[in-house]
Amino acid sequence: MPSDLSELISYLAAHAPAFAHRLAQAGLSAADIRSEDDLSRIPVLRKDDLIDLQAQQPPFGGLLTVEVGALKRVYQSPGPIYEPEADRPDYWRWASALRAAGFHPGDVVLNAFGYHLTPAGAMFEEGLRAVGCTVLPGGVGNQEQQVRAMHALGVTGYVGLPSYLKALLDKADALGLALKVEKAFVTAEPLPPSLRQELQRRGVHTVRQGYGTAECGNLGYECEAENGWHIPEDVIVQVCDINTGQPLPPGEVGEVVVTVLHREYALVRFGTGDLSAIATEPCTCGRTSPRLVGWLGRVGDAVKVRGMFLHPRQLRDLMARFPEVSRWQAVITREAHKDYLTLDVVAPAAAADLEERLAAAAREVLKFRLTVRRVEALPPDAPPIRDTRTWE
Repeated sequence: MPSDLSELISYLAAHAPAFAHRLAQAGLSAADIRSEDDLSRIPVLRKDDLIDLQAQQPPFGGLLTVEVGALKRVYQSPGPIYEPEADRPDYWRWASALRAAGFHPGDVVLNAFGYHLTPAGAMFEEGLRAVGCTVLPGGVGNQEQQVRAMHALGVTGYVGLPSYLKALLDKADALGLALKVEKAFVTAEPLPPSLRQELQRRGVHTVRQGYGTAECGNLGYECEAENGWHIPEDVIVQVCDINTGQPLPPGEVGEVVVTVLHREYALVRFGTGDLSAIATEPCTCGRTSPRLVGWLGRVGDAVKVRGMFLHPRQLRDLMARFPEVSRWQAVITREAHKDYLTLDVVAPAAAADLEERLAAAAREVLKFRLTVRRVEALPPDAPPIRDTRTWE
């Protein structure tokens, strides 16, 4: 890692053509960015900008400073967006978050994040290994197989969605198997107080939440006070006005904007699309780092379902394959701490197998399992996604 921000910016400008172009478009040179305050002069790079950059200059949009063959892994997230992982331990920097949650050498941990194309599974495995844990790479699905393995191996820790941990505990109860999971680090979906309390009541005494993105890795984590997310020291996190991109004072709600301090990929002033605010008052745990107060919504139209983003653009691309559907709307509901996705369609003249074909295409294109439901009509102003969930 560079010794200071100015060195990093100079390096990225010299080795990442798209970043040098961003600076030039803003009337800046690398020498103009000498401190964190100077970063606000660089316009925010949004997810849609990243998608466009990568489409114009595949595969990494001119932001990669090393050869693709020098990377450890490459991932693909919805968009599509390709995310590089440089060949270094714990590239996504989750070790500090996991230690704060009580993970330590000797723990055997089920990693229930996906390993296929998306980065979450591998990024948390890297963090767990950096802490010294043994990893059971469960991924998503096969709950009975996972529960039997957790029972046989004496799994003590869990990393994944909080709702999926509840599902595993339910499956263990149904199978009559006792689990020894005593600590969990959860992320990628909200953790309502009622779910945290249920998990604790069922023996998972430590349930800590973290915040990050596929592009940026660890951006915040809970301590024992469970009062916001401590911002790691190895990343710059700003909360910015959604219109101007300028940093806001502590306590004001804005977009989380991130600068990752890595030489291999020029992710500078990246707008996550998530809303939060920064708290600077001292934490009772003794850590002095500022904290994000939690997830307070989204800037754009994308919605997170079962830990993955669903964007209206993805739905429009899917529905373009089905001209017999005149109107449609995706509806998200939540029951017993589990998300359900239903696609309402108006298609009076469609063939009888429409629901089956649409559901199969959604699994292929969106990577989501959903229920297709024919309806007689939808309001003219119906949004592409209707989210009815509450987080209580």
